[in-house]
Amino acid sequence: MPLRQSVRLGTYLFKQKLLRREKFALLVELEPLYACNLACAGCGKIQHPASVLKQRMPVEQAVAAIEESGAPMVSIAGGEPLMHKQIDEIVQQLLDRNKIVFLCTNAVLLPKHLHKFKPHRNFAWMVHIDGLRERHDASVCKDGVFDEAVAAIRQAQAAGFRVMTNTTFFDTDTPQDVIDVLDYLNDELGVDNMQISPGFAYEKAPDQEHWLGPEETRQLFAKAFAGGRRKKWRLNHSPLFLDFLEGKVDFSCTAWAIPSYSLKGWQRPCYLMEDGWVSTYKELIEDTDWGSYGRGKDPRCANCMAHCGYEPTAVVATMGSLRESIRAAVGS
Repeated sequence: MPLRQSVRLGTYLFKQKLLRREKFALLVELEPLYACNLACAGCGKIQHPASVLKQRMPVEQAVAAIEESGAPMVSIAGGEPLMHKQIDEIVQQLLDRNKIVFLCTNAVLLPKHLHKFKPHRNFAWMVHIDGLRERHDASVCKDGVFDEAVAAIRQAQAAGFRVMTNTTFFDTDTPQDVIDVLDYLNDELGVDNMQISPGFAYEKAPDQEHWLGPEETRQLFAKAFAGGRRKKWRLNHSPLFLDFLEGKVDFSCTAWAIPSYSLKGWQRPCYLMEDGWVSTYKELIEDTDWGSYGRGKDPRCANCMAHCGYEPTAVVATMGSLRESIRAAVGS
């Protein structure tokens, strides 16, 4: 992350420690709609009824939820956020409140809507790229999307925006696939940062056969990161989370640190699982049995090593160690 954002996050974490808060939001996954213009094999969002897919969250509701949580960062997802007619207003109001905003998109609609946004030091596009051309197009179940996304990224870069990418890996990916796509994004496309994550077994996803298990995940990333390769990539993760992915350390899940707010309310326990929704952030934090989730606790969590549950654990562990804080600072 840019230094000013790292300092902002560190200050926020230090404040939570001073206030002795055990649970707090680092980042909110905001889903102001479920509708999407693609039908990706590993995502089940568009499986909602047509009546739900037509709904759009009002600007005031979206902003109020983020304010209620107190989180310094917001990741706006969906669905495809650019299908929301007021998405630019949601982004601007969050930026006006000094939030760090990531707008997730498959980038197909980005060229059409880019003019509605302005570059801002706390704003970045987060473009979904699941591999190089053939792999990505297969993942989103539509030919030509990789080339559209790359063209949109170049257009956003030329306009002065920060651009990040988010790549999900499955058991069909090899270590060389990981290396190839990260080399391309880092060196040739030159995006500002990259996020990576093993896929989670969405219950409604069309493809239910290619999820990575923990041991498969560790082997995949250990081989991809071998030889110090990960140090050259501009990965938007703490060193400890990358250690976690390749099996050097293990963590418990802290899903409460990246809560999800959608059309239905605050989702329990995270945006990957649907155990009900509540109307307030306070109710989510205080009335959810967080100790019952995570690998070894809930069978549905058995294969999960996703960033939403384990990156915040790594971040908190980093802030609690001088050695790891220095390591993270040097790495960024």
